[in-house]
Amino acid sequence: MIAQDTDVNSPPRHVITTSNLVDERTLVLKHGDSFAVFDHHGSIKPGGLGEEGLYHEGTRFLSRLQITLEDQELIFLGSSVPSGTGQLAIVLTNPDFAEGNTFRLPFGVLNIVVRTLLWRGGCYQRVHIKNHGREAVKSWISIDFATDYADIFEVRGTKRPARGQDLNPEVSGDRVILGYRGLDRVLRRTSLLFEPRPASLTESAAHFPLELEPQQEIEFNLAIGCEIEGKPVDVRSLDEARQECQAEVQRYSSWSCHIGTTNGQLNAWITRAYDDLQMMTTELATGPYPYAGVPWFSTPFGRDGIITALECLWLRPGLARGVLSFLAKTQATEVNPDQDAEPGKIVHEMRFGEVPALGEVPFGRYYGSVDSTPLFIMLAGAHYQRTGDRAFTESLWPSIEAALGWIQNYGDRDGDGFVEYMRMTDKGLVQQGWKDSEDSVFHADGTLARGPIALCEVQGYVYAAYRAAGLMAAAIGQSDRSWELLRRAEELKEKFDAAFWCEDLATYAIALDGDRKPCRVRTSNAGQCLYTGIVRTDRARLLARTLFAPESYSGWGVRTVAESESRYNPMSYHNGSVWPHDNAMIAAGLARYNMPDKALQLLGGLFEAGMYFDLDRMPELFCGFRQTPGEGPVLYPVACSPQAWSAASVFLLIQACLSLEISGVEQTIYFTRPTLPLSLGEMRIHNLEVAGATVDLLLARQDHNVGINVLRREGDVQVLVVK
Repeated sequence: MIAQDTDVNSPPRHVITTSNLVDERTLVLKHGDSFAVFDHHGSIKPGGLGEEGLYHEGTRFLSRLQITLEDQELIFLGSSVPSGTGQLAIVLTNPDFAEGNTFRLPFGVLNIVVRTLLWRGGCYQRVHIKNHGREAVKSWISIDFATDYADIFEVRGTKRPARGQDLNPEVSGDRVILGYRGLDRVLRRTSLLFEPRPASLTESAAHFPLELEPQQEIEFNLAIGCEIEGKPVDVRSLDEARQECQAEVQRYSSWSCHIGTTNGQLNAWITRAYDDLQMMTTELATGPYPYAGVPWFSTPFGRDGIITALECLWLRPGLARGVLSFLAKTQATEVNPDQDAEPGKIVHEMRFGEVPALGEVPFGRYYGSVDSTPLFIMLAGAHYQRTGDRAFTESLWPSIEAALGWIQNYGDRDGDGFVEYMRMTDKGLVQQGWKDSEDSVFHADGTLARGPIALCEVQGYVYAAYRAAGLMAAAIGQSDRSWELLRRAEELKEKFDAAFWCEDLATYAIALDGDRKPCRVRTSNAGQCLYTGIVRTDRARLLARTLFAPESYSGWGVRTVAESESRYNPMSYHNGSVWPHDNAMIAAGLARYNMPDKALQLLGGLFEAGMYFDLDRMPELFCGFRQTPGEGPVLYPVACSPQAWSAASVFLLIQACLSLEISGVEQTIYFTRPTLPLSLGEMRIHNLEVAGATVDLLLARQDHNVGINVLRREGDVQVLVVK
């Protein structure tokens, strides 16, 4: 993911922290290229990190939205994001209003429910008010609003040399239009349509009289459109938007594979992961693509999209196809130092908005990740094995060959057989692996490594990419190319072990620096090497022992950096925290090397942690403090939540524990010594699709074994269990 740079003079990559999301308990909605961050009242107002707002294509279209009663803040009662609705529901009530020694309006008389929905560039709100008192209520409410058209990088702390022009507001009887023309010459407008017509409407507030008899109810509706010049928004009623949203959710659910268990808490955790993955996925022209995370990374990221697709490939292969199609279309074709681009390289990040468009940051289309390119090949190979779709693989082959060309011609900068990185200009990212904080790669004494840097897990990705490409080449009839690629993989595996293995540490060095000196530090990076299969079989259990030693395993998960290391800090972004996606990949690696019990331990720790998080949601990361009996995990202050690869980590963890592999080529589902938690009696997998066939499966615990029954089978598919 994107780093929290330690240098405050690097504002494009750093989120200025003066408060934190834990204090504010923000609530999030997302649809398409829009997202909104509310406080726990369901309001948008200044404060905290200043991240609250309604955003569209990288710009904040609304920086204030608050409902008040006689200019007083309402009292919060509760909130929910009901599963499968895409809506946020907030329940509020009135404070006490006194006149002299009597209460004109006592606390708790009015029940106020605010429902909010994002849909296709619009934000819809319905305010429902009911008088539960025994007396008539005569009062007034206001809806206050404002916009600043801040780019997401401005919200994160970037200081701009100049801004565009705010346009004069347009106010009519029931509508306000606020506008801004940026330095990119693009007109952006926020339209607010009120129903019923307010008694008073200004450029910053709508006022409505409130006269309710006992038990009487009233509703107010607000439709907000985020309009960009040349991209009109069709703002409709809340009911129409909600019907379309629910129809989309039902379509999505009807063809999706679903998991259910006899454990209600586990079901809630899984359901939240489904809902978050659906919310984070945007339908692009090339197909579905999971945006990385809200609020800071709600945009396409190469690495994040690929890993998310890999995590849920077994039950949602269509997502991988969308990711591959988009990344093939945006693959670099030329050298561009400002973008860290080279022919064949897969995009790291794409941004929309005024600041990227003007080149004030280099991330409009940026290629500064060393791992997206081999990961792209890995996903292409995994998708072929999962689906057996040879035609799609053949259509991707030119992009796969281009990616292989980047690995060999640009990725290996010094010809030593390893893929390294070093930014081309001082505007790019210093660290270009998944731990891209500036201080994330260091030697045992804490000295930062100098580039070009070869990360251990990246060599694993390249190894897996060669193997995947070799198998795909064989499938499309290129046997000589297949043999060459498989040979490269085995040569890399041998070379990697000789250069990276640290016998006295029983782990792999996190990296080789520019002088080819190993960074002898215990990190989770080595655990991802298990995932790719580059680890020698005789090293695997030694490495697992290191990963689960108290210095590395917090009780909730494997830390990014062990407690024993010089730069360890459990509250850091990459030097001691716990990342769910990282742990899920480690769990899958443990299963690969026949250690499902260890994979089960990671599932149990992360599931237990998830029960402490708001909405049962897996955040981007959390702090690496040791688990203490009776206490929950410590939240990281500015973690994205929801985060696509954290949501999808739930599915890879389950796959790892079941030792589940699916071959669309062979039309077979394989389980190898599957395991379930002791607290779980049964798991059902419904509507699992394999090469056009579908099955429903029941997994039942039998003492220390797991029995698998086929409840429904449509089409030609086998289920094989190895015990």
